[in-house]
Amino acid sequence: MSSNDGKTRDKTARPAGRTALATASAALATLLLAAGCGTEAKSGTVPEGWGTLRTPAVTVAHPPAFKAQGAAERSKYNAAAATLADDSGTIGMITVQLDFTDADSVEEAAIGAEAGVALGSTLGKQEEITVSGPDGDEEARRINFEFTQKDSGAGSGAGTPGGALDPKAGTRVDGVIIAGLDAGDKTFAVRIDAVKGKLGAGDLKKIIDSITVE
Repeated sequence: MSSNDGKTRDKTARPAGRTALATASAALATLLLAAGCGTEAKSGTVPEGWGTLRTPAVTVAHPPAFKAQGAAERSKYNAAAATLADDSGTIGMITVQLDFTDADSVEEAAIGAEAGVALGSTLGKQEEITVSGPDGDEEARRINFEFTQKDSGAGSGAGTPGGALDPKAGTRVDGVIIAGLDAGDKTFAVRIDAVKGKLGAGDLKKIIDSITVE
């Protein structure tokens, strides 16, 4: 073995070099992964370039294509609202309702919000989620539903309380309601309606993630 000391040292050195390179690569990969994680939006964050609907108890962001309604434009039942429109009319809407029913729990608030979904809609199960609050995450419920547009305009068959969508009859609409209690234990509901395929899943998630109760 002693006659091969030089070769032995060379062979030992090469794996050591490879080990050092592997360690450096792993460290770089970890750094890049950490950097990537840091770019993910936190709860309550308004994406860059988006608008914001602000009420005394709830704030929610909306994509730039949505236009906020003024007090004179929106329904008296809505504390804030924004609409998405194209050549066919209003094809999307985000509304915020406050203190819309008496409730002592998040579950009761969600049940009250479900009552606003039009008859004939396909209603999904309540999902437990969290929204941003003054002291951290606050419990809320997500309600998914779908309905078929029955008529065009602001009639009762349009399916959107407090402001109707108006695509042609027969159009399928996706809806989501986020309901819960604000910091004062009053009910709130953020509702997002959009003609199927007109609001991407990524934007829907950003809207929901931006909800902040005060």
